[in-house]
Amino acid sequence: MAAQPDRVGRHTVKLDDGTSMRLYRQTVEDFGLFAGKELDEAEFNRLQDAASLMSAKMRAVRIISASSVSKGDLQRRLVEKGENKQDALKAVAWLAEMDLLDDQKTAQQVVQNCIAKGYGRSRAKQALYEKRIPKEYWDEVLENYPDQTDKILAFLQKRLKEEWSEKDLRKATDALLRRGHSYQQICRALEEFSQNADLQEDMYG
Repeated sequence: MAAQPDRVGRHTVKLDDGTSMRLYRQTVEDFGLFAGKELDEAEFNRLQDAASLMSAKMRAVRIISASSVSKGDLQRRLVEKGENKQDALKAVAWLAEMDLLDDQKTAQQVVQNCIAKGYGRSRAKQALYEKRIPKEYWDEVLENYPDQTDKILAFLQKRLKEEWSEKDLRKATDALLRRGHSYQQICRALEEFSQNADLQEDMYG
């Protein structure tokens, strides 16, 4: 076994036939591996299965350490990274049993992140869908979605400077729609924005 693990903590174990396996230390210890140990076919198959499952578990830990994910999203990402579907399912269940995966909490985090970024309710729903949050949690986390008029006004003030054209207005409106704000909300904010602009012009013009 290689003394130094690779960047994700796996040790390289050389086999008699010249091939090698990358195993986490836990797997090496679980199977009591040492130089010269012989494994029959059944033991070797169990070692391969254990190594595959441990790979999925450790990759799952790395993913949830980097970002909040739902169970469905984590399973998808594990499979995309090369883990087999059954191991991905077991890794997700393993983390859920330890209360390290909670779709409801993840849904709340996703929505709060959208609110902080000034996104509209529709964009938050899209984010929940993309994160594969079960729809049973959507209504609760979206129920008290705050009015985003102030965020829309701040966006307009940043985009539309002293002299702006109809083209600039259309671009700003399209951008706000992409951010998940409804056309009605945008129109109300534009009306307020125009009134403020007229007021400033009367005061300082």
